[in-house]
Amino acid sequence: MLNSLRERLNFENIATAEADNLPQAKSLCCTDEFDAAVVDSELLSEDIKIPSIVIAHTPNVESAVAALRLGAIDYLSAPIDMNRLLTSLRNISHDNGDSNTCGHRHVSKKCNLVTQPILGISDAIERVRKMIWRVAPSDARVLILGENGTGKELVAQWLHLKSNRANGPFVEVNCAAIPSELIESELFGHEKGSFTSAVKQRKGKFELADGGTLFLDEIGDMSLSAQAKVLRALQENKITRIGGDRDIPVNVRVVAATNKDLRKEIRLGNFREDLYHRLSVIEINVPPLRERCGDIQLLVEHFISEICARHKISIKNIDTEALELLSHCAWTGNIRELHNVVERLIILSDDRITADAVQCYYHT
Repeated sequence: MLNSLRERLNFENIATAEADNLPQAKSLCCTDEFDAAVVDSELLSEDIKIPSIVIAHTPNVESAVAALRLGAIDYLSAPIDMNRLLTSLRNISHDNGDSNTCGHRHVSKKCNLVTQPILGISDAIERVRKMIWRVAPSDARVLILGENGTGKELVAQWLHLKSNRANGPFVEVNCAAIPSELIESELFGHEKGSFTSAVKQRKGKFELADGGTLFLDEIGDMSLSAQAKVLRALQENKITRIGGDRDIPVNVRVVAATNKDLRKEIRLGNFREDLYHRLSVIEINVPPLRERCGDIQLLVEHFISEICARHKISIKNIDTEALELLSHCAWTGNIRELHNVVERLIILSDDRITADAVQCYYHT
């Protein structure tokens, strides 16, 4: 494996040094400077003080949690997906170790987008990750489907960060949170005097996202009139501000998300079929938490670290029995609900999070 990796990485103009064991690796780190280490999961150690990408021959939750605690930036299974490994290495090079997909946040310095990792080793979430890696470099429009709280926004952010538009803006519009009479002004902007409260010219989200990604969250709640204008913008790559008479060209990749069944909404007359086909060039289905229960321990460990750091308190350990209980909960609110429950347990528990605390503070 060392020989194979060396040849492929050298072919990609990445200089390497090899070590057969941990003492050799530590010795190399003392005598030379490295940007990253690719480490067998059984050899990962806190003594290696550089960003590490972990290779697991038999991936499991315990191994992933251990890698997370030791600061691994990615966790790959053998045989190695070389495209993913190369992308992780390039992220380290480009972002000086700030970008990752396992244990820390990714920071895009140009668009000021800070996002969490996509955690999990289940087949369900691995399929989502592979879709992101495959689809992101293209400009294809993506429709993200999934229940509330599953992490659709996170998928959209990673599609942007892994795309050729990563240095451009990432602009989000929550279509469900904006009144229907304001959504067109929000998306396309308006000219001064175009309506009573239009006291000055205002650019819309399409213009603000020019050169980057426009994320239309809860697209299923958009009014039919706004849908018609979005369809025109996608067809012609240009928009017109409200009250304006000038077409404005826009170069935007549109990523949309919804928790609704859009085919059903089309049958009910609530969503345009032609817009659906424009948006759904690629569909990514984000699984509910109940379909990836094996990831709950990893998510809980991550949330504990993140929440304790935010509240500036010592990290609290969680009992195995408590984790077992959490792994068998319904989680109708998915990851968002799990995060809230973990935060509640941290605040209300004593030094440890016990099974009794879970039974006391988790309400189904």
